[in-house]
Amino acid sequence: MTSTLSSVLNIASTGIQASQTALSVVSDNVANVNTPGYVQKKVDQSSEVVGGQGQGVSIADVKRVTNSYLEAASYTANAGSGSAGAVSSTMDQAQTLFGDPTESGSLFSNLDSVFSAFSTLSADQTSAGQTQAVSSVSTFFNQASSISGSLQTLSSQADSQISTDVGTVNGLLTQISNLNATISQGYVSGQDVTGAQNQQGTLINQLSSLMDMKVNSNGVGGVQILATNGASLVGIGGAASLAYDSSGPTGSMTITDTAGNTTAFNGGITSGSIGGLLQLRNVDLPATSSQLASLTSGVADQLNAIHNSYSSVPPPTTMTGQTTGQDIATAAAGFTGQTTIALVNTSTEALTHSIAINFDAGTMSVDGGATTSFTPSTFLSTLNSALSSAGGGSASYTNGVLSLSSGSSTTGIAIQDSSTDPSSNGGKGFSDFFGLNDLVTSSSISNYNTGMTATSATGFPAGQTMTLQLASASGALLKTVTVTTPAGGTAADLVNALNSPTTGVGAYGSYALNSSGELTFTANNNSGVTVGVYQDSTENSSGVSVSELFGIGATTRIQAASDYTVRSDIAATPSNLATASLTLSAGSGQPVLAAGDTSGADALGQAGLSTLNFDAVSGVSAQTSTLSNYAASISSAIANKASAADSAQSMASTVATNATSALSSVEGVSIDQELINLTTYQQAYNASARMVQAANDLYTTLLDMTQN
Repeated sequence: MTSTLSSVLNIASTGIQASQTALSVVSDNVANVNTPGYVQKKVDQSSEVVGGQGQGVSIADVKRVTNSYLEAASYTANAGSGSAGAVSSTMDQAQTLFGDPTESGSLFSNLDSVFSAFSTLSADQTSAGQTQAVSSVSTFFNQASSISGSLQTLSSQADSQISTDVGTVNGLLTQISNLNATISQGYVSGQDVTGAQNQQGTLINQLSSLMDMKVNSNGVGGVQILATNGASLVGIGGAASLAYDSSGPTGSMTITDTAGNTTAFNGGITSGSIGGLLQLRNVDLPATSSQLASLTSGVADQLNAIHNSYSSVPPPTTMTGQTTGQDIATAAAGFTGQTTIALVNTSTEALTHSIAINFDAGTMSVDGGATTSFTPSTFLSTLNSALSSAGGGSASYTNGVLSLSSGSSTTGIAIQDSSTDPSSNGGKGFSDFFGLNDLVTSSSISNYNTGMTATSATGFPAGQTMTLQLASASGALLKTVTVTTPAGGTAADLVNALNSPTTGVGAYGSYALNSSGELTFTANNNSGVTVGVYQDSTENSSGVSVSELFGIGATTRIQAASDYTVRSDIAATPSNLATASLTLSAGSGQPVLAAGDTSGADALGQAGLSTLNFDAVSGVSAQTSTLSNYAASISSAIANKASAADSAQSMASTVATNATSALSSVEGVSIDQELINLTTYQQAYNASARMVQAANDLYTTLLDMTQN
């Protein structure tokens, strides 16, 4: 009888202990009903059997109610929402910089104002009209420069935020790894580790908003975290650490494993806020900047092409061009056709001398006299002699810049190409190619139609180096190569060096000179690979680098296009605008320039209607279009990108909300269910307690009987 009562007491005691543990779990669940990321816990009970007989109940395990499928879906949705949010916010800011095209003050309406101002000047050439025309050009290019700078600021902000987020990621990985150790120790000793697991789950959820990843069980209660490319972030050996390098044209990532080995991690993060910021920094913002640069360059090129075809009244006594980045022999060798340099009396506007240059024949003549032959290497000296004989003028060429002087304060210079056989180099006339009468100037080379052919000398000594970075269409860094300028020095030699499959870009694409002498890159198999310049220490005799001369890399072109300003003397004196046409057929002693001639202003006013060829640039296809229509294409591309980003953000946010809701419905605490559990375990506790009391009463009765 005594042994039976002892067995009853033991069984009842196990029931009380089990009920107490279960009530503790229920209490914890209820207390954390509103705790974000908390996963409800439950107890697993099992019967105790000894010698085939029941000996009560025990708690086999206290565990969280998890759903690995829904958790993975939630992590993916969080990462997508983080990425879309980062992109949407920044692209909205980028679009705002350009303004609403339909409203006054936007970049595109200010471009329309440029053409409108010159059209007004064409009808009424007044001082006020000249000032307004120059002001409109300045406003457009100043605004474009400001937008370009603001886009660069957004890119720098993205760099800063990526670095901050990477630091946060490293802290989270370390905390998750440390909790792995705590959890595994408790797990193998049979302790309740659900509290630590919930802490770890909260950290993982935070991590999922920063980057995409895969989470697996490590078999001892903790987790293993892998990047989507398979790299281990958290494992048995501890946590890896990430690092971000923003110094190159492509922002790049590295990972250091637990053994201290550092390798490239580019493409390891494709989502989360870091993934979105990388997309912005390496793809979206450069694309927008490139679109702006393409438009700005197109406007500058067209205005300059027209302005170089006309002359101010009176014409300037000196002309100083823009750097071509070439030596004079290479530049002269690229020309075909004919042009005339006219020397004009600044008081009477009558022609005093003319120098006819025939590049096809390789000859010059002064005032229609005997021709003098020249070669590309003697072009400058021949031109200098011709100007000298025509009134003491001169020509010089320094650091790629051609300068002309009439030699007299009463004699101006005007240039006009032949109407039947105009001079041309890289698609530009003589004055336009050298920038002798540009309306808009830049301190950087902005004309990449070099006019070079395969045999042209580039002027770069052998042994100089430039480091290029190749990036995928998604912006991930693929490879860094160092190209060495080759012996030989021709454009073909340089192209071959660039296209080397080992030390150049040949494994991903190729460079080629087109018919205008522009160096273009074509990615293999339309892969979308791009080339950026990390470092360029090359320099030719004109003092420019390979990347500057040929416009290699989006950053090079973006920086050059952000530097346009109205030529300083025109900005100071708007009457220096070239609006008059040079009439070489005028009779002896008759004016060849007329102060009231507005033909140049009319041409500038119609510049927006000129049909031009535009290269493909970052989401805007190559096209033959008017300048105004191309501006509309750029405006549409920018607006569509921002709109698409907003739509993606809205959709991603909805997906994340739904994923969180689905996960919460399974893993979250239900008050109703917990109240049911509370009642159940309370009743079980009371029943076990009554069994203890009943056994105690029987013991007392038995003791009383034995004592009597």
